[in-house]
Amino acid sequence: MEKNSFTLIDEQGNEQVYDVLFTFESDETQKNYIVYTDNTKDAQGNIQVYASIYDPENPNSKLEAIETEKEWKVIETILETLQEEVKKKQEGMASENEQE
Repeated sequence: MEKNSFTLIDEQGNEQVYDVLFTFESDETQKNYIVYTDNTKDAQGNIQVYASIYDPENPNSKLEAIETEKEWKVIETILETLQEEVKKKQEGMASENEQE
């Protein structure tokens, strides 16, 4: 499986590679979002995840900051749903392994 990734340059001029987790268009906000990670972990050991607004029609467009609480809520809801699906799959795989 090929990873979809991109490179950003930070304020100090350093290149950072990010892996795209998923993209989606929100019917609610009428914007396109990209959710991505640099695979680093926070103090609690969770993988850092970022989100931005992007233009899927222009591969050279700049990522825009998400500024409203409403937009963050949409993204959080999707992340929580995906997390639950992953948990269910892992639990299903664990119970299958126990039966073998």
